[in-house]
Amino acid sequence: MIIQPKIRGFICTTAHPEGCAANVREQIAYVKSQPPVTGGPKKVLVLGSSTGYGLSSRIVPAFACGADTLGVFFEKPGQEGRTGSAGWYNTAGFEAAAKADGLYARSLNGDAFSDELKAKVIATIKADLGQVDAVIYSLASPRRTDPKTGAVYKSCLKPIGQTYTAKNVNTDKALVDDITIEPATEEEIAETVKVMGGEDWEWWIDALAEAGVLADGATTVAYSYIGPELTWPVYKDGTIGRAKIDLEQACARIGGKLAATGGRAFVSVNKAVVTQASSAIPVVPLYISILFKDMKARGTHEGCTEQIQRLFAENLYGGKTPNLDATGRIRIDDWEMRDEVQAAVSEIWEKINTGNLRELSDFDAYQADFLRLFGFGVDGVDYEAESDPVRELDLVE
Repeated sequence: MIIQPKIRGFICTTAHPEGCAANVREQIAYVKSQPPVTGGPKKVLVLGSSTGYGLSSRIVPAFACGADTLGVFFEKPGQEGRTGSAGWYNTAGFEAAAKADGLYARSLNGDAFSDELKAKVIATIKADLGQVDAVIYSLASPRRTDPKTGAVYKSCLKPIGQTYTAKNVNTDKALVDDITIEPATEEEIAETVKVMGGEDWEWWIDALAEAGVLADGATTVAYSYIGPELTWPVYKDGTIGRAKIDLEQACARIGGKLAATGGRAFVSVNKAVVTQASSAIPVVPLYISILFKDMKARGTHEGCTEQIQRLFAENLYGGKTPNLDATGRIRIDDWEMRDEVQAAVSEIWEKINTGNLRELSDFDAYQADFLRLFGFGVDGVDYEAESDPVRELDLVE
């Protein structure tokens, strides 16, 4: 079939197998162009490994450290006449490249919040790897079923305490207007914490440790974002911010447990990038469009893989001291949050409107990056050629 992008809101409902694979190969090529990460992990579990920062967290240890990787995700396979999800095709591209380099690369597709999948992961580690020495937690889901109670929780992106109105860009129409979001209820806040907080991360680490598949001295990292003050009402000070506080509290507990065997736990605050998750957050796409233009002009712009390469090479391994803030979080958003960058973004923010959107921001590049998430617009791919939407993965059943 000929596969073309079909956009609906902040989602592309199609994905291109060859395009996703080519995108993954470009990221791998970048990692291979950098010096190897010394002292890096050798057996890595990545929870949420198929897109964005999670995908990069599988690419970097594999191709910078020579690590075997086990990935966990919830993605849709392709079938005749219908494409699978981008994450499925990303993983197919990653697995092919990893195995070509002689690396172990297997995956599990299912509900990472469930006890059933945790048990399958543990059994696979025992059978194939023995133990893992790094666990990356990069799950982003709109809902979660608590395996202990069966209750279903849904997350939301809302301010707390007051209505929030700010500039926003309609990415379909390239229209800058105001968006107003009503404050969350106490129930919505609590549910968002249940979905996006640190409870499941801690349960994963506890389960791995109790099963004896977490190596002594293991490192675990979960990802977060803070961003500029203009996004705080809907992010840092909103429902998702409450969840991130819970994540940090879980990190402290996990770190305390792992310390006995020389292990470490970190929350890494990463840079704003175009991902399927960030595209759904109000205000953020407009902020990203402005930010990218400024950071590219300064030569400091990074995508997911450049960020994770820097995380591993300059903060986690090679004997390097992590760049920690006052609360103990790793900060690889440091280039984004430089005073001169944020001052420039704030100045443009006040001026930007529909008429000058493309002049004052990198909106066209934002849209191009968004399409690349789904395998479209990647150099060297013939999008007029027939493509088979079915791709096999080395899944643990």
